[in-house]
Amino acid sequence: MDLIDDQEQSDQPTPRMLAWARNSAAYRLARQMMTEKQLFDAIARKAREKFEDVSASQVELLAAAAVTFAYDNGALNDQAYAEIKTRSAARGGKSKRVIAQKLSEKGVAKDAVAQAVAEVDDLYAAVVLARKRAFGPFRKVDLDEKRASKELSAFARGGFSFELGKRVFAMSLEEAEDILIEGRSL
Repeated sequence: MDLIDDQEQSDQPTPRMLAWARNSAAYRLARQMMTEKQLFDAIARKAREKFEDVSASQVELLAAAAVTFAYDNGALNDQAYAEIKTRSAARGGKSKRVIAQKLSEKGVAKDAVAQAVAEVDDLYAAVVLARKRAFGPFRKVDLDEKRASKELSAFARGGFSFELGKRVFAMSLEEAEDILIEGRSL
């Protein structure tokens, strides 16, 4: 009977472990915004490193306690994370498709991803990419077949449709600048 009681006790994290999980969560979230999955994985990984003879169930409970602590203190919000990262990525020239993929990789729920990327203007993001890479209307060198292929391929790798890439590729400088100005006001 004592063996079973000891086993049940060892599956529960100690108060010291729980305090460490809370402090570690607070430290991590003070340094950078994270998703629930990122925080859970980080705490679980560090708990395995920090505590000797820690059981898998203790690791799971520690990570869950850290996530609960973060939610209770308003430091964890996947929807806000998705919205902030989406705005930043769009201003950096990323397409809806690429943004959605990155957010999904970070563990953000599909509905939160869909809601966050709904407002992204792919045309604006494609023009930002063109400006950053000196493509299309921002080109500083003569256009040859190799350069045209390189530019259109970059739009495709960036997650933009072929039609959108061709549209930005053929745009005038004034039209591109107007799109950038309009996009900044959103």
